[in-house]
Amino acid sequence: MILYHGTYLDFDQIDLAKCAPYKDFGTGFYTTEIFEQAKAMAIQKSKLFGGAPCVLSYETDDGFLSDVTFPVKVFPETSEEWAKFIINNRNYEFTDFASPLCNRDNKYEIVMGPVANDTLTTLIRRYQRGYIDSAILLKEMKYVAPTNQYSFHTERAVRLLKKAGIRWIT
Repeated sequence: MILYHGTYLDFDQIDLAKCAPYKDFGTGFYTTEIFEQAKAMAIQKSKLFGGAPCVLSYETDDGFLSDVTFPVKVFPETSEEWAKFIINNRNYEFTDFASPLCNRDNKYEIVMGPVANDTLTTLIRRYQRGYIDSAILLKEMKYVAPTNQYSFHTERAVRLLKKAGIRWIT
């Protein structure tokens, strides 16, 4: 399997200490199977931080999804569980790290599922604030374009990724 990471600089080693906290699936190194999605992220990051947008590619064996030695969490599609997982990981005040609906403690070394893009983030906020119920949340999530992300949260998980190349975005 080839996974892509959109960024604003090239690097050889993945450093989890440089990964931002409070992301969809917790602090980790995020990749996608969708090149165009990684390209858009690279452009966005270069606008925010400078540098030149690029997409790094990584080869990995997708067997980790069924490897029982790796705690993996898979969200095949958007769902109420997926939304609550993201809400808890993004919430600065959330403290129930033992909850299976949180990965702030890296209980899942790898998490795979849809990206909470701007449209989904707005829906999730409306749900959090009580403007819509879970039935409306689930109904509205079905109309958002599909995306995916694989996040790697531990050094052991990151070692599964072998850098395969770089493509500069012009």
